[in-house]
Amino acid sequence: MSLFLYELVSHNLTVEDQFLPTGLVSGSLFAQSPTSIALLAAGLFLLAIISFAFIFLIKYFKLWFQAYMSVADVSLISLIRMHFTKVNPNVVVQAKVMSAQAGLDIDREHGISTRRLEAHYLAGGNVMNVIHAIIAAHRAEIPLDFDQAAAIDLAGRDVLDAVQTSVYPKVIDCPDPARSGKTTLSAITKNGIELRVRARVTVRTNISQLIGGATEDTIIARVGEAIISSIGSADTHFHVLENPDMITRKVLSRGLDAQTAFEIVSIDIADIDVGENIGARLQTDQAEADTRVARAQAERRRAEAIAEEQQMKAKVTDNRSQLVLAEAEVPRAMAEAFKAGRIAAPTALDN
Repeated sequence: MSLFLYELVSHNLTVEDQFLPTGLVSGSLFAQSPTSIALLAAGLFLLAIISFAFIFLIKYFKLWFQAYMSVADVSLISLIRMHFTKVNPNVVVQAKVMSAQAGLDIDREHGISTRRLEAHYLAGGNVMNVIHAIIAAHRAEIPLDFDQAAAIDLAGRDVLDAVQTSVYPKVIDCPDPARSGKTTLSAITKNGIELRVRARVTVRTNISQLIGGATEDTIIARVGEAIISSIGSADTHFHVLENPDMITRKVLSRGLDAQTAFEIVSIDIADIDVGENIGARLQTDQAEADTRVARAQAERRRAEAIAEEQQMKAKVTDNRSQLVLAEAEVPRAMAEAFKAGRIAAPTALDN
């Protein structure tokens, strides 16, 4: 009871105020004590900051501790910044940990820094693919830095596959049935024999030409063209069948991998089949064409002869009609001659 009276006196409250609603009493207190309001606001703000920090600490402490134990140099502030920039911190931390454990340079100025990983992630790149590629290149002693790998990745190329192909060359079929639907190349030697060839091209990725360099389709097209040209320059198909390496030597000497993303290691002729005798077929087709032309010309001459014959028949008929007309004039002419005395009747003396 004494405590209740003390509160009434200290806050200048009447007994009636004690029975007012709590909000009204609080309003009276705040109105009469501005310092209390400021302290309460500061306390609430501090409590909000502590709660906010506690939430982020719970959410990102595990990632930060993982990076700290792996000497990956990822600060807690960086993790909080990733939250606001919509960057997946798990990807960045995993990439930094892998880089640190693989012995890559993770220096903040010139190495694979957290800022660079965030920028590549925000640009739409595949961060983990880039890190895997750099680690594979580092193990294989292939010069590849982060900027180059990131540029290749953003250009739409699979940088990890490029590094793997550079370490382990891959084989390309020429022609590729998946692209052209054909299984062999068709070429014709000078004697008119068709040869069907299937080649296998071993290539290694040229990382320095990967951006802007031609793709596998260009390699296949160039090799196919060179094979057809080499076979076409052979005198006979027997020479090609006896020396298939002649084709590969000529093809390799042309430098077909210029301005491409690949380096041609070798070209191997997997199969050569003898096809049709194209020369004989062309000669047969030409003979048939000549026959058709001669037949058409003979038919034209026959038609002209028939037309000329009909013209001659018409002329004969016309001449006959003129002869008949002339014969009809003879009696009349004789009668006129008798009348004129130009013709005398025959007498006995004439006999």
